[in-house]
Amino acid sequence: MNRTGPGTPADLLAATLRRDSAAPLITHYDDATGERVELSATTLANWVAKTANLLQDEFDVGRGRTVAVVLPVHWQTAAVLLAVWSCGAAVLDTAVEDEGGVAQADVVLAAQDRLEALAELDVPDLLGLSLHPLGLGMAGYTGPARDFALEVRTQGDVFVPYEQPDPSSPGLLVGRLELDLGGLVSTARQLADRLGLVAGDRVLVDERSAAEAGPVAWLLAPLSAGASLVLCRNADEERLGHRADTERVTATLGRGIEGVRELGKPA
Repeated sequence: MNRTGPGTPADLLAATLRRDSAAPLITHYDDATGERVELSATTLANWVAKTANLLQDEFDVGRGRTVAVVLPVHWQTAAVLLAVWSCGAAVLDTAVEDEGGVAQADVVLAAQDRLEALAELDVPDLLGLSLHPLGLGMAGYTGPARDFALEVRTQGDVFVPYEQPDPSSPGLLVGRLELDLGGLVSTARQLADRLGLVAGDRVLVDERSAAEAGPVAWLLAPLSAGASLVLCRNADEERLGHRADTERVTATLGRGIEGVRELGKPA
């Protein structure tokens, strides 16, 4: 971590790699498809590097650029967010934007089911993600978006930014709120303390809670605290208690599960 300041989100991932590169960092479920994908810090960092190389080399993403992320809670979303920040660019969080808001971005990464609506707008460079559990491309898609899965697989496994991320550069745009890259880290640490996150926590987060809380809460705060994540998309309420048990969940964000502490709530 940068000793003269808070550093950037890329430093949080680097610290996680140094701490324990092989342990599960993100476990992702989609109850609509039966998907379960588990990534260690090493595997996530590899996806981040490949994605950052794609964004930097093919789309000129770097300091002063803005990338709209139109994606649900997903392990690939975590990789995309960290890749944008590794390039030193800003994320436009579309959770609180209508689809027209992406027009102010330089590049848009969107889930396949959002591409048709986005293609009707005057959008910049557009990348589509199938969100397939095995990282496959977009089946049946014939529109203008480039296929993230096909583009990213040929990218290098090591990322070196043309310019090192500047903590004072814009990092996240949410409505009228703007946080710089250093502010993302400072806010994540403060939020982790306020929520009671501790090293070794395993935090369950569902899609609704992640969208409401934003990426600082569901991604960066756990990273800053040394916690790991269990992400649940299309969550089946009847399965969550059993899942929390089998995944050894110690805390939840934005929802209650009997016998598991809810972050930010009194014990």
